[in-house]
Amino acid sequence: MTSTPSRLMGKFVGQFAEFLRHMRARWFLYVPIFAVWGFAYARLFVDPTPRVPVLFNWTPSLPYSVAVMQYGPHDLQRGDYIVFAFAGEARTDYPGLSGQPFFKIVRGLPGDTVTVSGRTVAINGQVVGTAKTHAFDRRPLDPITPTVIPPGHYYVQGTSADSFDSRYRASGLVRAEQVLGTVVPLF
Repeated sequence: MTSTPSRLMGKFVGQFAEFLRHMRARWFLYVPIFAVWGFAYARLFVDPTPRVPVLFNWTPSLPYSVAVMQYGPHDLQRGDYIVFAFAGEARTDYPGLSGQPFFKIVRGLPGDTVTVSGRTVAINGQVVGTAKTHAFDRRPLDPITPTVIPPGHYYVQGTSADSFDSRYRASGLVRAEQVLGTVVPLF
């Protein structure tokens, strides 16, 4: 016996109705799941700005997983942990990055000199890292252009070699108005 489209559709409708009965009987399990998914969707795609002071870092760009954020303007110092809204050139190729919060360390301050030798980046003569040649999707990555960090800008970096940070022209320097706050790592 061969399956016809109408028979297949009837089977699908029957299975879907069975699934809906299953969900209705276990609504108390599905409501929290859909709520978490909804909040995650809104957090990632609608408004990525962190709204609670506790942050969770899921990436290897920093060695900390949980941190407390202190909102508002701060007098940033070298070594401070910050969260900033991404606004680099990479937004053209990766529109989902626009405004996404990035958690990094301040390595360069206004007036510092950024130099590049090959792919090795230095600030005031101190090597801070090496820029990779390609992104995870094999797109080429150019190192940051040598410059003196202008007023109101910062060079930021993660601790992982894979961190997407100021080593790359597509990420660039961070403007002071992009900084959402400083961060105190907990663990």
